[in-house]
Amino acid sequence: MNTRHLFIPAAGLALLLAVTSTPAQTTAPATKPAQSAAPAPAKRETVAKPLTAKQLKAKEAALKKELETPYKKWMDEDVLYIISDEERKAFHQLNTDEEREQFVEQFWLRRDPTPDSEENEYKEEHYRRIAYANEHYASGIPGWRTDRGRIYIQFGPPDEIESHSSGGSYERPMSEGGGETETYPFEQWRYRYIDGIGQEIRIEFVDKTMSGEYRMTMDPTEKDALVNVPNAGLTLYEQQGLLTKDQRFSRSDGTHLGVPDQYMNQEMNEFNRMAQFFKLQEPPQVKFKDLEAAITSRITYNILPMQVRTDYLRVTETSVLVNLTLLFDNHDLQFTQKDGVDKAIINVFGRITSMTRRPMQKFEPTLETTVPLDMLQSYINQKQVWQTTVPLAPGRYHLNIVAKDIMSGNVNNYEQALDVPHFAEDRLASSSLILADKMEKLATRNIGGTMFSIGDTLVRPRVGGTFKADEKMGVYLQFYNFAPEEKTNKPDGSIQYLVSKVGSTESVIDFTEDLSSIQYSSANQVTVQKLLPLSKLGPGVYTLKVKATDRRANQTVQQQSNFVVN
Repeated sequence: MNTRHLFIPAAGLALLLAVTSTPAQTTAPATKPAQSAAPAPAKRETVAKPLTAKQLKAKEAALKKELETPYKKWMDEDVLYIISDEERKAFHQLNTDEEREQFVEQFWLRRDPTPDSEENEYKEEHYRRIAYANEHYASGIPGWRTDRGRIYIQFGPPDEIESHSSGGSYERPMSEGGGETETYPFEQWRYRYIDGIGQEIRIEFVDKTMSGEYRMTMDPTEKDALVNVPNAGLTLYEQQGLLTKDQRFSRSDGTHLGVPDQYMNQEMNEFNRMAQFFKLQEPPQVKFKDLEAAITSRITYNILPMQVRTDYLRVTETSVLVNLTLLFDNHDLQFTQKDGVDKAIINVFGRITSMTRRPMQKFEPTLETTVPLDMLQSYINQKQVWQTTVPLAPGRYHLNIVAKDIMSGNVNNYEQALDVPHFAEDRLASSSLILADKMEKLATRNIGGTMFSIGDTLVRPRVGGTFKADEKMGVYLQFYNFAPEEKTNKPDGSIQYLVSKVGSTESVIDFTEDLSSIQYSSANQVTVQKLLPLSKLGPGVYTLKVKATDRRANQTVQQQSNFVVN
């Protein structure tokens, strides 16, 4: 590992954001082959007319809508029947695919009965129901789009199904008036209990078109094939002269029941049927209320300001060190006199999970700041920086950090996705670019046991990337996988450092060094460590680009980061 320091005057560097960029690639412009002259074809009539500008615009809009991200398909198909109005509204307000991915993850977690296990039983059952509906209820349209499919997906298999798949003769129950009639194919599903709806729920589906398309109905007479045939399929009340069949069509309750109002039971009551019908259209209630509250709650006041930075350094092709750095400003903390000193205490709980919410790592330090009573004013503008290093395999993870100021009660709940890179062994690659406010060699006894240590070097990131003009900015970066020289295993390439002021095309620094000048460099890893004085830079925002070129493999890779000079 190289620890050579380079001091470059009159140079400036900018906000530390660790913005990663991939190697620039150029593509040769395509040339159009020469075409031999040919006689123009004769004009002929055509039925198709050229599209107008308005039609072209509409066609483009339709194509754009068709090619929208798969998250729209997820909401309009996968979870159409179980997503709540509030969740749908929140989804439409998201702007990026990363936000949508986090939404999808939290959507399933809210419904997971065992959130700390790898499996999500609710999600697995939901997709099993979709598959079952597609297999059993398709009728010219996918099974999940049918009424039976929707009810099955929402509420699961019924406790009892009464099926009349061919229709035919049917003896009515007294709740429908009794008597015999002929029916279309229909099914009646019975649920003993549906959460949020009630007990003894009966749902009817009728296939009036005889096509296999069963439609849910709130009218129990919709299955009656003789309802419009005079003097046919009479109810017992009509046979006894208590009603005429014509009176069925003057009812105002949305049915054609042949039952006198005084004999109507509560199950057939107009308002009960309507209430049940519309409740069945709503998504099922989320059962795990405590979990729902924990995930959907957002702190909107008494927030503890906190900044978080993530950096990635390769260990092997299958292992990456993730450095998580937290920063708190002292002026945001509540100091309280205790034991003869002023003290501020922050409790931190951090957890890293896979995208399926399987726990991977957790950390829970207590950060304590102690200040002599007469020196609090001089400490108030300082910062508290803490770091932990977590080894992870390449892939995507979810990071959640909760920090609480014990004295004031202020809390911050921070979430982000961790995209841990895969460093392939056959391609030039690089770690994160770290702009540091402190970078120095470690004593042998402190290697590996000191916060901010990377190998034998202490590298403390400047979280936020703002430096003063009288400071020196540390630049730390690792490059991997240069093509080796066969005998010496040495790389053949160069490192370019380019600093420019944001908004300007002119370079403040443009310096290139050959890899042969970097001590202890090998093809497997070249470590860059520089200290850059900022004294001659004017105030402003700058961009630092560090570009590695492998001349032997003809590959390049570049990292860049912004920083501010006050």
